[in-house]
Amino acid sequence: MVNTLAPETTERAAHSPRSAGPAVDGRRRARRHQAVVAYLFLAPTLLFFAVFLILPLGFALLLSMSRWAGFDLDDIDPVGLDNFTGLFADGSTFLTPILTNTLLFALGTVALALAGSVVVATCINNLRFQGLWRTLYFLPIVTTVVAVGNVWKYMYEPGGLVNGVLNALGLGSVAFLQDPDTALPSVVVVQAWASVGSAILILTAGLKSIPESYYEAAALDGAGPVTVFWKITLPLLRPSLLFVCITQFLTGLQSFALIIVMTKGGPGDATNVAALEMYRQAFSYGDWGTASAAAFMLFVVVLLVTLVQLWIFRRKGEDA
Repeated sequence: MVNTLAPETTERAAHSPRSAGPAVDGRRRARRHQAVVAYLFLAPTLLFFAVFLILPLGFALLLSMSRWAGFDLDDIDPVGLDNFTGLFADGSTFLTPILTNTLLFALGTVALALAGSVVVATCINNLRFQGLWRTLYFLPIVTTVVAVGNVWKYMYEPGGLVNGVLNALGLGSVAFLQDPDTALPSVVVVQAWASVGSAILILTAGLKSIPESYYEAAALDGAGPVTVFWKITLPLLRPSLLFVCITQFLTGLQSFALIIVMTKGGPGDATNVAALEMYRQAFSYGDWGTASAAAFMLFVVVLLVTLVQLWIFRRKGEDA
């Protein structure tokens, strides 16, 4: 009698879990070994982030809900959300003028730096010795903020270069940094001037990535320079413009060094911004709880502004 079930039984036995077990276990052990090796290589980076990012962030969150003078850890006094509510209480200057100044400073910096960098990058793209021009415009980036602030501070003085030019043109002197109405715009101009160089590098790279065939087709159609700029250059620069907008806005929202060098937040609170107020609350007034709460509120503002910018550009068809 022929056993017709023998081949099927043999095939099932060959593919049974017991027979495949050693191979599967070997692959699993190999994957576990690879994962262990990967985590060992990542351990220094993970330790760095844990020590210098996660732990400080957790401690700042604890301080934002506590009272602490900055000396003995045993003196930390939990107060719940009092520090956050105090930022927006009657008589508080955090919302107005500090947070308002911060947003105006960031908006002004982005507007001036973006407009100036687009124009300059477009001009450089049509000139010879482009590397030389990019280097010259990039020099303020590698110059220390203290040096830039002090030079512009002296230029804004009543006997400085800027007022000298105004007087030569028959205009009167302006108290740029002493007048509350002109102090913030004056610092915005310096911040925009100092950040134009990095924006130019990014935008010139974006201009180089635009295919020449678009410009050749526009020339054949008889399009003028203005039409080419608005219909071809700007739309195709959108990814670079998005990056410049976000980075410049984040820099403006967190600006601190330039303001403390040029005005120290004055006159009054005319140029006081969130980062400078956090510094004052922590190191001048010893109120680390309020400083930490202000830091988290600034983080929320930065996050919201970034999300809004990404949403606007995505609505226009740009996947950021």
